[in-house]
Amino acid sequence: MSDSPPYLRLDRITKRFGAFTANDQISMAVQAGSIHALLGENGAGKSTLMQILCGLYQPTAGQIYLNQQPVTIASPNAAIALGIGMIHQHFMLVPQLSVVENIILGTDFSLQLNLPQKAAEIAAMATAYGLPVDPLAIVGDLPVGTQQRVEILKALYRRAQLLILDEPTAVLTPPEIAQFFMVLRQLAAQNHTIIFISHKLEEVMSLCDEVTVLRRGQVVATLPISATTPPQLVELMVGRDVVLTPEKRDRPPAAVVLEVDRLQVEDDRRVPVVQDVSFSLRAGEILGVAGVDGNGQRELADAIAGLVLPSQGTIHYQGQDITRWSRPQRVRQLKLGYIPADRQKMGLVLPFSIARNLILKAFQSLPFCRRWILQRQAIATHAHTAIQDFDIRATDAALKVSQLSGGNQQKVVLARELAGQPDLIIAMQPTRGLDVGATEAVQTALLAERERGAAILYISTELEELLTLSDRIAVMFNGRFVALLDAPTATREQLGYWMAGGLPTP
Repeated sequence: MSDSPPYLRLDRITKRFGAFTANDQISMAVQAGSIHALLGENGAGKSTLMQILCGLYQPTAGQIYLNQQPVTIASPNAAIALGIGMIHQHFMLVPQLSVVENIILGTDFSLQLNLPQKAAEIAAMATAYGLPVDPLAIVGDLPVGTQQRVEILKALYRRAQLLILDEPTAVLTPPEIAQFFMVLRQLAAQNHTIIFISHKLEEVMSLCDEVTVLRRGQVVATLPISATTPPQLVELMVGRDVVLTPEKRDRPPAAVVLEVDRLQVEDDRRVPVVQDVSFSLRAGEILGVAGVDGNGQRELADAIAGLVLPSQGTIHYQGQDITRWSRPQRVRQLKLGYIPADRQKMGLVLPFSIARNLILKAFQSLPFCRRWILQRQAIATHAHTAIQDFDIRATDAALKVSQLSGGNQQKVVLARELAGQPDLIIAMQPTRGLDVGATEAVQTALLAERERGAAILYISTELEELLTLSDRIAVMFNGRFVALLDAPTATREQLGYWMAGGLPTP
């Protein structure tokens, strides 16, 4: 550990929301030119603390020091002026604008804006930092991994010295992660200071210099990475042992639940985004789908769930052709659970309460509705049971779901979609952005559904997760299944190669 004064020091930072204390006298120090991990369960106080650093919240008590000087960060503009930049897990970009327009947005107020000149400057900066991107490309047309580069370049363009990265590898392939870590190490070598928020302990161990662990709003430890191990970090975060590799029992083959034949799905421009995809899925089986985001996984899941209609091919559910069935028809007549990739945009109605989100698929039916009138007691009882069964950390079922942490929001989606013991479950990125405790809960729940006999389509970019949970794994690239193999015979290297466009050997 360096003997020099820290670049950033937090002294007893406290943040209260009414009677709730999100941050409780947090003190931590981050050295200049270091990569400092911040760990904790969803709801441990990490986001609140970082939003204080970014000027979105003001601390109730405590003091922030930058370069040994006390500072007041009264607004996001004040944070930017102090050289603090944050790359959020949910990107803060305008999809309709170009890369260069997004990067300079809010920084240049001259009447004569020379976009070609700005584009050249940003292209040179992107090359210098090893973050290549076309400055004239429209952000909404870019893959998610490239959009992340734009977010980092936006912060660097504003001369950020302190970079806060929130789950920055959630959308990257293994080769992209390796390249990204090279960029972060290069930034640290150039005396940029980095706070790295992640739930992926192997990444924390390989990348970071020190780690601070939060639990229930308090600091429980700050350690050099060399002095700790993943199991120790898990215990510090959760306060108990966590099963990092869940046990999956062998099951004999069972009846086919889902049959997809030569499926094609087109986007709004009539361009095929899913092409000639065929597979079957049996009861009690998990079929994992690996692939870089944007290769047709979401459209495949949406077509099976009934959110979009395919342009060609067929979908059979337990022998019945449901290809042209609407989403409401599938919800009413099929025992189908769908966990979408984006819990906030597609999985939940954020202004609604936990209780009402839990009945979104059944609010017109008994016991939740009688003669067109919602039955409050039945809804409340159902919510109380779900909160207990899925360990949703909430004081009251009437709490707005927007006030929950990401992990607890995901548990609400899980509780709703697994209600009624579905025969088919489509789980898309079900553990993205979740801490180890919430990840364990999601995986355990899905494995229990498999054991019960549900057929599960498990779509994820997390290769270790797919290798652990799946019975078979398909690799999706450019809208097609380029490989389909038994999970025990697959390797991380194989899957990563095929995900990047490599062709399987015949």
